[in-house]
Amino acid sequence: MEKKELIQYLDKLKEPKILIIGDFALDEMVYGNTERISREAPVLILEHYETKKILGAASNAAHNVSRLNLGKASAIGVYGDDYYGGELLKILEEKGINTSHMVMDKTRKTTTKTRISGSCNQSITQQIVRIDRQTKTPLNKETEEKIIENIKKAIPNFDGIILSDYHLGCLTQNVINSAIEEAKKHNKIIVADIQKNMEKYKGVSAITPNQPDSEKQVGFFIKDDETLKKAGEKLLNELNLQKVLLTRGENGMALFEKENEKITFEKINAYNKKEVFDVTGAGDTVVAAFTLGLAAGLDAKIAMYIGNLAASIVIRYFGCHTVTVEDLKDELSC
Repeated sequence: MEKKELIQYLDKLKEPKILIIGDFALDEMVYGNTERISREAPVLILEHYETKKILGAASNAAHNVSRLNLGKASAIGVYGDDYYGGELLKILEEKGINTSHMVMDKTRKTTTKTRISGSCNQSITQQIVRIDRQTKTPLNKETEEKIIENIKKAIPNFDGIILSDYHLGCLTQNVINSAIEEAKKHNKIIVADIQKNMEKYKGVSAITPNQPDSEKQVGFFIKDDETLKKAGEKLLNELNLQKVLLTRGENGMALFEKENEKITFEKINAYNKKEVFDVTGAGDTVVAAFTLGLAAGLDAKIAMYIGNLAASIVIRYFGCHTVTVEDLKDELSC
């Protein structure tokens, strides 16, 4: 697809309202300069100079949506009755993500990953240790019912839904089934960004798995076009899907669509794959752009091209990064 042809569709991404349901999390980045070895134990002492809090997991997917559609994003997930719960809600709101449907669960921790990094004059900053605060067990019955109630209230007011599963317990089978049922009832696009247990998501509009996770699901390696097509067709048929957008890293993306038992397939190369620094969060960018494209009524192939373009920008930055429609336009204008 020509750049000039693609650019005309980008403003469409600003129109749909998107609901993100899933495992919301916060990434805390703590930085310090190495001072000396402690007398108390053989460990480094860091002189702290900065702490950053960044949206991670489903929060990053929501942030990507909000940046592209100018704040028409809403979140459904859980947080704990703790300091990080308040921080999570505050940062989500600062990034234009509505949190009125979020549910507090006093029995759970707010998912937070604290990375402590140090540096000195003679070296680059390096991560020393990571501290995870999280509750990975499935939701209890009371919280699950609140989540489902909020899903039923919210879905009629949105154009598309993203299920962002980081396997931290929010997306129980009952929650997934409720979201799919309500989406179908109200004729809404619903896309799942998943890594494993894909059979839990039978009946969604589309999924956006990467190649290694897809290979695990189908039970064989993707080595060429023949095995790629076989994998896509197996996912479509076994999971009762309309679309599969299979992300393939440096090999680009492949889109499979099923309509009236007919399956179509198209693959594209990665856009500007020479400039790759960090793929962290790229999957969240792809599902955000792809879902917005589908919800805006764009052809799935166009939505794939936009997702590919958006991912090509975020991977040039270290850590999670987001893009705007203007960023996409600037990239195509180069």
